[in-house]
Amino acid sequence: MTDETSRRDEQRAEIETDGGVATDRGTTDYLDARVNIFKPSTPFMRDHLKIVWTMFAAWVLVVFAPVTATYLAPDLMTSITVFGFPLHYFLTATGSPLGALILSFVYARKRDQLDEKYGIEHSTTQTVSDAEAVASDGGTEQ
Repeated sequence: MTDETSRRDEQRAEIETDGGVATDRGTTDYLDARVNIFKPSTPFMRDHLKIVWTMFAAWVLVVFAPVTATYLAPDLMTSITVFGFPLHYFLTATGSPLGALILSFVYARKRDQLDEKYGIEHSTTQTVSDAEAVASDGGTEQ
């Protein structure tokens, strides 16, 4: 092996994929480990699942509230107009997709804050020698 290859292997070995919260870092096999989404094993996973479940509940509310309100009060939802459209149509056609988009931005921000809290770094520096070109899938082109 060349010095550059061995340095890259050492750098990869130093990367902590769980945010540094696992107590047994050397022997944990994350590909074969069972993950219980109702009882996560690390503080990072617990905090992440809180965010996931909160965003899921908000998504259910944003997407299904107009439909449920139309079912429960059809006269009210059809008699109110917004920009010339009945309220139920406006909320379903524009409010739900816009709400889902906003929720995705909120989730991304919360996840970034969580990564900062646990020291998870997503920036990767990849050096490529002249003899080795990196393919778009991360492998080497031949």
